Amino acid sequence: MRARRASNILLMSGFHMSSSVPAAVEFCSVSRHFGPTNALVKAVNSVDLTVPEGAFFAMLGPSGSGKTTCLRLISGFEKPTAGNIRIFGRDVSDIPPNRRNVNTVFQDYALFPHMTVRDNVAYGLMVKGMDRRLRESKAEEMLSLVKLEGYGDRRPSQLSGGQRQRVALARALVNEPRVLLLDEPLGALDLKLREAMQDELKTLQARLGITFVFVTHDQSEALSMADSLAVFNNGKIAQIGTPSEIYAKPRTRFVADFVGSSNVLSPKTTRLFGGPNRWSSLRPEALRLTAPDNVTLSGTVTSQRYLGTGNRISIALHGTEVSALIPAGQPLPKTGHTVGLAFDPAALHIMEDEK
Repeated sequence: MRARRASNILLMSGFHMSSSVPAAVEFCSVSRHFGPTNALVKAVNSVDLTVPEGAFFAMLGPSGSGKTTCLRLISGFEKPTAGNIRIFGRDVSDIPPNRRNVNTVFQDYALFPHMTVRDNVAYGLMVKGMDRRLRESKAEEMLSLVKLEGYGDRRPSQLSGGQRQRVALARALVNEPRVLLLDEPLGALDLKLREAMQDELKTLQARLGITFVFVTHDQSEALSMADSLAVFNNGKIAQIGTPSEIYAKPRTRFVADFVGSSNVLSPKTTRLFGGPNRWSSLRPEALRLTAPDNVTLSGTVTSQRYLGTGNRISIALHGTEVSALIPAGQPLPKTGHTVGLAFDPAALHIMEDEK
């Protein structure tokens, strides 16, 4: 059962479950297919997934990989073609969205332009039939929670993008969902504001203690915010793990190439680097440039790219090309020069074969 609140302010209570309570969200061989048999689209294809209670969980992948469909399956906006979905142990596969105790923050915020900010936040409570005075009081509490005190009488058009995003967040939280779904909510913000909102969302989730399921195609966003994440590709999960596990030990070539930047090395090139006859991953920051006569590996610098915090150097090496990340302030070789390559053998990660 959900713990009773010490007060009527959500941030002071959270949802605290005993260790015997099931996971927040579970997918058991879930599929969602669209279209006729002769042109079937397998948007989600036999996915198994467990989201722990209280986690900040990210679903990461390119467009069309299945992550947003999974979010819609959790919310109830889509029904599975096969398999079962459980929320805190309850099978909700056939339960409508309004009976699932989850809420969604959309990328476009979906605010009502003719309503005040306060009425937007209180809308769900109004639909439930709550007394006007009480729902407005709760709306003001949520606006305070997202640092928008005093903005209740404004219209959405009078707010910045970041402020509208906070209103949408407050509207989702006022109904006290046990699982909050976020569908690329920061995608419309500029870089600086997006980074600030990443920190605020992470802090807010930790204070509330409820489960966040966050969909994004932005690798840095997922790595910096999530406790754990699932990387999607072609309707399936390619890998699940913590951000450090996904980054340092990608399971497949797709994960290595999609999450961050990596040198994905063919079996032939892996052997040159001292590894077995297998595909491998070597992150650019693991490579060091040295004098070519001091090491067994050497290549020719083909290009340089300034990144602000450092420079990415491309090196042609025995018919392939690898990248090295050189921190700012270190001397750079000129294009066309020969350089040696050195690295810690432990940084060479051997991957599974693609399925």
